[in-house]
Amino acid sequence: MAHTKYYGKRLVRAVQRGDVPEAVIDEAARRIVRTILMFADAPDPLGAYPESLIASDEHVQLALEVAEKSIVLLKNEGATLPFERERVKKVALLGPRGDYPNIGDHGSSRVFPPYVVTPLDGLRKVLGSAVEILYEKGKDLDRARQFALEADAVVFVVGYDHRDEGEYVEFLGGLIKQSGDRDDLRLHEEDVRLIQAVGSVNPNTAVVLIGGSAIMMEEWKDRVPAILHAFYPGMEGGTAIAKVLFGEVNPGGKLPFTIPTDVSHLPPFDKHASRAEYDMYHGYTRLDKEGHAAAFPFGFGLSYTSFRQANASFAVDGDQVVASVDVTNTGSRAGDQVVQFYVGFENSAVDRPRKLLRGFQRVTLQPGETRRVTITCPVEKLRWYNPEASSWELEHMEYQAYIGFSSREQDLLHGTFSL
Repeated sequence: MAHTKYYGKRLVRAVQRGDVPEAVIDEAARRIVRTILMFADAPDPLGAYPESLIASDEHVQLALEVAEKSIVLLKNEGATLPFERERVKKVALLGPRGDYPNIGDHGSSRVFPPYVVTPLDGLRKVLGSAVEILYEKGKDLDRARQFALEADAVVFVVGYDHRDEGEYVEFLGGLIKQSGDRDDLRLHEEDVRLIQAVGSVNPNTAVVLIGGSAIMMEEWKDRVPAILHAFYPGMEGGTAIAKVLFGEVNPGGKLPFTIPTDVSHLPPFDKHASRAEYDMYHGYTRLDKEGHAAAFPFGFGLSYTSFRQANASFAVDGDQVVASVDVTNTGSRAGDQVVQFYVGFENSAVDRPRKLLRGFQRVTLQPGETRRVTITCPVEKLRWYNPEASSWELEHMEYQAYIGFSSREQDLLHGTFSL
């Protein structure tokens, strides 16, 4: 990519020594040119795309929907969330990310929306002028504590930005500052100090995390009753955060990674290393193998309603494995649930993960509604790669099957099927 490691000058010298024939270089160049010409001559798959479509009303609504559906409710003790809007006249917004247009990377994936709704903007937009918002970035802990005491609801917005994770290059006085990988899975020290000092002041408190991946919370998660992970929620992110906090949207997102209780439960990582080797075990498969309970498991996410699952069944139908379960919304409001199907390999003759996600489906259920959810997995996806034979092979044995609401054992119904 941008940094030459194995080719470049080494390849030039190899050609000059006769170790690599020029014909090999010529053919590699032809492949690149052929690909460029193929796309250059191809018709535009989008056809006409007028500038008026950019950030059009339809696209803004889609950005808002994506943000709303991606937010994950990680903790909600005592049904702290959603905040009761009619009882909230003053909100304390605390943390350095509270009024910051934070949509992620400033490198190759950077985008330039015409505006970004910050969490502060979103609260003002959703709550209106009747609710007073007290904002403190968090450097003045005494002021933050006083705001929390005065407020009817407290919202911390903490986490990361492009300087912590993502491609980022800054020129300072002739020096180049680069970043891309976080130094730590913890929050910044100032964020931790803020939550530890003020988190338990007001019982109506929620922490909103901003960031692209797992964030360790063991040192502060017991100080607050509610935690949301909003990732980098995009141009309408502040609107989505406010709507979730005050119950206009019922969160239904699920974690696409595992958050451990200790970083030692993850593979070792050195961001300065020039070479690293990893085996197949990471995330939930590694924790399963080593017997560690996650702080928040893969696929986990709470809701403002409740769900029950029953009558799980697993069967092989031709070249498909079919998993089904009845899911009921047992709460008082509509909500989304993501049903997940895992396959286990405990009877394998080779080293394989305890279980792997092999399908999922998101469903929206009204209060009291029950729906039979069916997820299929091609038998082909159960093969393992045999490096000695250089082929994918299917084991004929009894497989374990799991269906439910996260990768955690107590969130799954169990069964078996045979191939």
